[in-house]
Amino acid sequence: MMIWIAPVLLLLCFLLTRRWRYKSEPPLDQGMIPWLGHALEFGKDASKFITRMKLKHGNIFTVRAAGRYVTLLLDPHSYDEVINDPDSLDFGRYAQVLMGRIFNLRLPLHQPEKAKAMMKRHFMGASLSTLNSTMSRNLETLLKSEMLHNQSNWKEEGLLQLSYSLLFKAGYLTLFGGEQNNNSTDPSRVYEEYKKFEGLLCGLARGTLRKEENRTAQGIQRKLGELLAPAGLTENSGSSPWLHAYRRLLQEDGVDDESQRKALLMQLWATQGNVGPAAFWLLGYLLTNPEALMAVKREFGQISQMERSGTPLIDKSMKTPVFDSVLEETLRLTAAPFITRQVVRDKTLHMADGRDYLLRKGDRVCLFPFVSPQMDPEIHPEPQKFKFNRFLNEDGSVKKDFYKGGKRLKYYTMPWGAGSNGCVGREFAINTIRQFVYMLLTNYELELCDPNAQIPEIDANRYGFGMLQPEGDLLVRYKPKEAH
Repeated sequence: MMIWIAPVLLLLCFLLTRRWRYKSEPPLDQGMIPWLGHALEFGKDASKFITRMKLKHGNIFTVRAAGRYVTLLLDPHSYDEVINDPDSLDFGRYAQVLMGRIFNLRLPLHQPEKAKAMMKRHFMGASLSTLNSTMSRNLETLLKSEMLHNQSNWKEEGLLQLSYSLLFKAGYLTLFGGEQNNNSTDPSRVYEEYKKFEGLLCGLARGTLRKEENRTAQGIQRKLGELLAPAGLTENSGSSPWLHAYRRLLQEDGVDDESQRKALLMQLWATQGNVGPAAFWLLGYLLTNPEALMAVKREFGQISQMERSGTPLIDKSMKTPVFDSVLEETLRLTAAPFITRQVVRDKTLHMADGRDYLLRKGDRVCLFPFVSPQMDPEIHPEPQKFKFNRFLNEDGSVKKDFYKGGKRLKYYTMPWGAGSNGCVGREFAINTIRQFVYMLLTNYELELCDPNAQIPEIDANRYGFGMLQPEGDLLVRYKPKEAH
């Protein structure tokens, strides 16, 4: 008798945890493992898994992952159905889940919306120009300090380490730390602790860390909280006006001191976690594609001549179409966020091809623009290949016309998200990357240590969390250019 108990219990578990698809719902793929479903494959390499499911089911399907049902929509023509329906598809609830998992943070439900509205005021217009100027100054100072004891000789370093550490520290000083003084936290200490935390971030978000790793993560978070504690507390703390206003907003909402520190860590991740890796990929593609590097250097050379005549780079009238195309192409290949919404009431999703599907209350719906449109060969021929002029027309103007199924696309690449939840700091991030690459290529000799080196493989574990990161680094060497 006992020999039959295990199979019977397994069958019962299978039947009780199984969901049945209604006729009007998207194709359902639950996987063979009860409750867990496709969670392991999804987490290991989301792009590979989602591509496989797309080939099997088409542009819309529902999968089970760790007890959750997630509908993937992969038709860019239909994305507005998700992006523009906040009443049925809520961003805030899923954001709260991630906030709890990664930062162990609970904020009042409407606080993130207020914070975003406030951020818009500080990252646009005159405030943006001030931030750009401060960032430029900090970048220049940090770059010079890197070469201080080694002025004429080559310095060797990993390109990711160079890009990430410099941009992180400059961004930290610009937004959090103010000028270097006795009251400031050393940005190098913050960077070192942050990198340890970042290594555990995906595991925190997925809830897959072991007990010991969780304890380590909590210890690092506490240390970062202590380092960030003074930031933005007073108007003369040296932090940016945005951070001071954010700190005041948290206090007005009754957020306690410990939660304020966690909220600052969340903002540190949001503002500094993607720019460094983006600059690494961009420079890596340039250094391994001589034609692209020459085109960008030519464009920057013209700007350098104008700068010497008194026109600053951060002037809004300054056009850099070649660099912009290189950045757009870099982000197409390496920006891979999920755009996720919680289904808070049953919704009929109207696809662009005329089909209708029911989304169930309690499920999640997810767009993954990395698979479509960004890596779709119909939209971008040879999608795995870096083409620096992919976003330029033959006359050098910006290319915005891309098609799928004979119809012009509104979304042909989506590194910044879309709609009301798109990235508020987009222009600041673009300006920061442009300034960094400009300074490096204009004022320094920069080259690969191994002329035949190739760009490293992507760390497939990081799909869904913004900018991808490499599995290794790319060894480069650099030194100041000789003055003419």
